[in-house]
Amino acid sequence: MTAIVALIGRPNVGKSTLFNRLVGKKLALVDDRPGVTRDRREGDASLGHLRFKVIDTAGLEEADKDSLLGRMRAQTETAIAQADVVVFMIDARLGLTPMDQPFAELVRRSGKPVILLANKAEGKKGADGIIDAYSLGLGDPVPFSAEHGEGTSDLLEALAPFIDDEPDEDGEESEAAWENVAGEGTEEDIDPDRPLRVTIIGRPNAGKSTLVNRMIGEERLLTGPEAGITRDTISVDWEWRGRKVKLFDTAGMRKRARIEEKLEKLSVADSLRAIRFAEVVVVLLDATIPFEKQDLTLVDLTEREGRAVVIGLNKWDLVADKQGLLAELKEKANHLLAQVRGVPIIPLSGLAGEGIDRLMQGVFSAYEVWNRRVSTARINRWLEGVLSAHPPPAVAGRRIKIRYMTQAKARPPTFALFGNQLDHLPVSYTRYLVNNLREAFELPGTPIRLHTRGGHNPYDKERKG
Repeated sequence: MTAIVALIGRPNVGKSTLFNRLVGKKLALVDDRPGVTRDRREGDASLGHLRFKVIDTAGLEEADKDSLLGRMRAQTETAIAQADVVVFMIDARLGLTPMDQPFAELVRRSGKPVILLANKAEGKKGADGIIDAYSLGLGDPVPFSAEHGEGTSDLLEALAPFIDDEPDEDGEESEAAWENVAGEGTEEDIDPDRPLRVTIIGRPNAGKSTLVNRMIGEERLLTGPEAGITRDTISVDWEWRGRKVKLFDTAGMRKRARIEEKLEKLSVADSLRAIRFAEVVVVLLDATIPFEKQDLTLVDLTEREGRAVVIGLNKWDLVADKQGLLAELKEKANHLLAQVRGVPIIPLSGLAGEGIDRLMQGVFSAYEVWNRRVSTARINRWLEGVLSAHPPPAVAGRRIKIRYMTQAKARPPTFALFGNQLDHLPVSYTRYLVNNLREAFELPGTPIRLHTRGGHNPYDKERKG
């Protein structure tokens, strides 16, 4: 079993900076203001020859258990319970604060091994804070700088007794899979044992975190009536009917014009990254106010990134005329979202746990369509009929000639059209071809790419020269 290391401490002591250093990527959001991290975030970490799982947590603060800060603290306490070893971090430059002592006592009562890490200890300014840290009674403090990487060997020595030093090859393969899932591959690249990557996006307060919690059957993500609770993109491993799934919960995305704060910009950038690395994106709508302009923007964004799309109508339990509204919304989707005509629209309730099976069936169906390949022979038989029914128009008295078509790749289905003067092909005719492709080869809801490849005249002396 891989050892679990939890990073604990009050706000703004550098937990997320250390987390990013250990996982080797800027996965956690980092900002100068305190309290950026809210959910606990897990990652595969390495330090020298050690391989382990690290958990970044929200800063510990005294608060009522029903408040947002109280719920954040509960998430941190869960991380302590899961950990094999706790790294308790203090700010060496500020020294001990009144908040550090009670939280040190909380960590001590957990009974877990504790490593006291005096962060921001670069230079001489942290010397006094390091000396003060002895009063916590958690052993010798390890001077460290998460920003600059100073003290890495000391931290390695402190962690070594609690972590198996054999490399975790599965973790390395998982990281490589994350890098290679940008959608450029074909079905030959699909590993049936690799989890399907599903990213859930939507406007703030659409119920994304509540839905993920209900899917996995535990309060893994921070939820509440407040809009915009989620800031980091959080990944969760899950299994549905024996099939592995990696769910990504993202921060709510508002209209670009309303995004002013640097922190919200970082959160949205993190959500966009999760879309790019997803295979299927669930765009979660609030069924009581569906198809707002921002909802359409998010679907369009997903289509432009070439990801498989599924629309989830959350809070369906609050809708009165369910059948009538569903029929109306499907008709509206075909009109407003012509670029993903036929996209699956699944009514559900994350709070009540209704419709989750239907949602996952839609997700795997969309994934199958996204990976679909059509033989060149079938495509050209279809093309012959389409061209006979509606030939391409003439340009400057010369007719556009379409010779043949083939599928270049899947993920998403991408087709190459060969002929002469195709750079003059009207957008309306390209749309006509794409719509017919979607209908003829059963490609509902998935992005379709159509690239043109012009030929040249072999007797053109100028081109030969």
